[in-house]
Amino acid sequence: MNEKCSGLPWLALVLAMLGLGLAACGGGGSSGGAAVSAGGSTVTTPTAPTTTVSLPGAPVLVSAAPADGAAIFSFNVPVSSAGAAITGYTVSCNGGGLSRSGTGTASPITVSGLANGTAYACVATAANAAGTGPESGPLSVTPAASATNVSFDTAAVLCPYAVSAPVILGNGSAATSIASWTCSGAVRSLAGNGIPNHTTGAFPGVGNPNAITSQSISFSAKTNPVQTATTANKGVPGYALNSVKFDPGTAGTCPGVITATTQCNLANGTDVWRIEALGQTAFNFGVDLNNAHVQPNGEYHYHGVPTGLLTNDGNSGQKMTIVGWATDGFPIYGRYGHILATDLTSPLKVMKGSYVLDPTPDSGRPSLSVAPMGSFTSDWNYAAGTGDLDNCNGRFDVTPEFPKGIYHYYITDTYPYIQRCVKGG
Repeated sequence: MNEKCSGLPWLALVLAMLGLGLAACGGGGSSGGAAVSAGGSTVTTPTAPTTTVSLPGAPVLVSAAPADGAAIFSFNVPVSSAGAAITGYTVSCNGGGLSRSGTGTASPITVSGLANGTAYACVATAANAAGTGPESGPLSVTPAASATNVSFDTAAVLCPYAVSAPVILGNGSAATSIASWTCSGAVRSLAGNGIPNHTTGAFPGVGNPNAITSQSISFSAKTNPVQTATTANKGVPGYALNSVKFDPGTAGTCPGVITATTQCNLANGTDVWRIEALGQTAFNFGVDLNNAHVQPNGEYHYHGVPTGLLTNDGNSGQKMTIVGWATDGFPIYGRYGHILATDLTSPLKVMKGSYVLDPTPDSGRPSLSVAPMGSFTSDWNYAAGTGDLDNCNGRFDVTPEFPKGIYHYYITDTYPYIQRCVKGG
């Protein structure tokens, strides 16, 4: 009997009968799970299980926003990550003999270095420890420079335009909404009474002690606005078609050291920390379902998407709708825009602002336990590429009224809701 099998005589006998050599008893090169004899005892070394990591699935490209020499891509993560964490994503674009790519760890991803006016076919991939997975389906995009210093003629759009509609306000009182838009030369003018042409919340009410009253609204803007590179901040950036004011900010402020929200002035504050009307729960401004409320002088005004105005326009689904005009003369649209800014046939999507919350509160800010992040205007900062729009909540886009494209603003469900600045001259 082979001595290498002396610890297992019965096994050696069986192996000998089968004609197997010494290697069958160990020592001949077999490693995993081999029996090792030492001093008459046998120790079995277990084989470590092998874990196989597969490639991740393909991401799904959902939108491509053209920009000046670039494009911003939004995507959904792969259905399967193959059991391993995804370490990064790549969007690759090919067109006009040029290839460019952008990388990141999450959506969206910007691909730079593209040629304006050139159509690109772009795909996305995901990578994990095993490597790079398959490509997504392609998405086309054509980068374009912003049409700055170009005049746009808007006089033929919603001019003249008039509103004269009876309405029952939220407190049960009857009123009439009146608005008249006229154009003469290079000027678009509005005269109205500031009464909305839709139902409202009950005012006075909780959080807002003011009743809606008729106003004397007078407003004018250019019919030939020019998009410039200059940004001008505006407290009142424009008016709705029904003559109701767009007024995204508030007069509410807080001092730096507070222990309760009651120490803040919501009506005519003069402290440094300015409160937001929407997107926070610490302060109650009595905003109704139209994202609006009433100032002490009785003026009803919008802080966000004018829901009732859109409903009255028949906008019960996805539809690009002009809801008003900005102080620079460019149109303001409600919520929806094209996925591809230069393609009227591309699907519509809900536009998203490009502002994000600060990762940490500013120095001297009231405690987060009293006013969580998002309560104050200074909690928010513009971050290009995190949404669809620029710092004034606008972009150059094709629209039903302007099929060749025009710069315009959006009222969004995300901050800043209504633009806080304009870019027209």
